[in-house]
Amino acid sequence: MGNGEKHVRNFPLHLPHLHHSKKEVRNIPKGCLAVLVGLGEEQERVIVPVMYFNHPLFMQLLKEAEDEYGFDQKGTITIPCHVAQFRYVQGIIDQENSYHHHHVSCFRA
Repeated sequence: MGNGEKHVRNFPLHLPHLHHSKKEVRNIPKGCLAVLVGLGEEQERVIVPVMYFNHPLFMQLLKEAEDEYGFDQKGTITIPCHVAQFRYVQGIIDQENSYHHHHVSCFRA
């Protein structure tokens, strides 16, 4: 697994060596990852906690990304759904984590 691949609950997740500026990388808190969300021209960069990759709702979004793009996405992971739909799922996950007192506040655009 030294080639940038991680396995999240049996979902092989390719984490390529991203070519972002140092400023962009500094804006991502430890334990978080940047994803692109959107369809067509409507795309937004969102910072999400890595632990959310194990949540069933987020895993479904990753499955949709796999169905749309396969496992060979280059660069930032792109989630193929409307930003509003993603924000709704994000809100559910965030609420569940707040309920369990494990709130991580690195969601931001």
